[in-house]
Amino acid sequence: NNSLKNYIEDLDALAKLESEELALESTRWDFLDLTKEIFDAFEIKASEKNITLSINYSQDTAIVLADKEKINQVLLNLISNSIKYGKDDGWVIINIEKKEKCFRVSVKDNGIGIAPENISRVFERFYRVDKGRSRSQGGTGLGLAIVKHIIEAHNEKIEIQSETEKGTTITFTLPH
Repeated sequence: NNSLKNYIEDLDALAKLESEELALESTRWDFLDLTKEIFDAFEIKASEKNITLSINYSQDTAIVLADKEKINQVLLNLISNSIKYGKDDGWVIINIEKKEKCFRVSVKDNGIGIAPENISRVFERFYRVDKGRSRSQGGTGLGLAIVKHIIEAHNEKIEIQSETEKGTTITFTLPH
C-alpha cells in the first residue's frame, strides 16, 4: 500500500531529523533549476485543477549553498500542498529574492487558506487542519513538520502567512 509506505518514509525522515542525525550535505547548486524541474513534475496535477505555476525572479541563476536532496523535499512538499489545497483556476507563485546573505523564497498560492487559530500549529507533527479533507487528499500530516526541520537544520528561518479563502504564503531563507 503506497500511502502506508509514504507514511513510514515520512516517519523515518522525521525521526532522523529529530534525533539530529540529519547530516546535511551542503553543496552549491541552482535553486532556480530545481524549482523548474519540480514544476515540470507537477504539471499534470496542476493542470487537472487548471492551476498556473510560475516563478518570479529576475536573474538566470540562484546559486544556493544547501543540501539539494533535502531542499528538494521541502519544495516538493510545499508545492504539492499548494496544488492539493488550491482552488480550480488558481495559481502558485514561487518568489525568489536575493538578499545580502541569503535568498528569500516564498511559495504563495490563492488556495483555501488556513484559519488563524490553526496557523501556529501547522508545523506540528500529525496536525491536520481539516481531519476529513486531508484523509481523502492523502498525505501523512508530517510534511510541514519535516519542512520546518530541514530549513532549521540549515540554520535558516521559515514562516507562514495565511488567510481563509485567500491563500497561503510560506517563506523561508536559504544561504548562498
